[in-house]
Amino acid sequence: MAIIETEATLHEAHRDNHTHRDVNGGWLRPAVFGAMDGLVSNLALMTGVAGGSVAQQTIVITGLAGLAAGAFSMAAGEYTSVASQRELVEAELDVERRELRKHPEDEMAELAALYESRGVEAHLARQVAEQLSRDPEQALEIHAREELGIDPDDLPSPLVAAVSSFGAFALGALLPVLPYLLGATSLLPAVLLALAGLFACGAVVARVTARTWWFSGLRQLALGGAAAAVTYGLGALFGAAV
Repeated sequence: MAIIETEATLHEAHRDNHTHRDVNGGWLRPAVFGAMDGLVSNLALMTGVAGGSVAQQTIVITGLAGLAAGAFSMAAGEYTSVASQRELVEAELDVERRELRKHPEDEMAELAALYESRGVEAHLARQVAEQLSRDPEQALEIHAREELGIDPDDLPSPLVAAVSSFGAFALGALLPVLPYLLGATSLLPAVLLALAGLFACGAVVARVTARTWWFSGLRQLALGGAAAAVTYGLGALFGAAV
């Protein structure tokens, strides 16, 4: 009896607490990585220019130009990529829709065979396939999920992808420029703020990974800092050569 009670207790705890993180990342992944991309690329760009011992105004203009160019490039790239992906999916859905209309029995048998391959008894798999195939739209959704691995009702929006990429990149790219806009006269405040932002982004990324927040933060801090240091050195080298 004690064993049964223990198992029941464990079952209740498992049922009440059994949750998973969003392994797809949802909105968090593209937003954080977009901001991180803006941070690293604009910080590296500004430190590279600063390494050439140019005027402060030139560094600020470079940072703003990098922000605008990168944000528009990210938005255009995301829009084109997601739009192309969506068009491909819609074309495949049209193919599946025509097959369901022209060869309903074959598609039903295909669905039954799929369930049977997953361990469902043959007669039960056939019954399930018949019931699901009564509604053409439901049948299309099931075939799309099983054969294409997509949800016809949850296709990505090119506009949302473009706007979110633009905003995330611009926000990240703004951090290294912000101290100059607030009156800073040297590169150091911009670098410190950007590195703090990199650590914060890395820590947030830990929400969708198995790493601890401090490990992810330090890793991103090290990678972004290394990129800035290398570009600064190259800027100093080329500036001296010119």
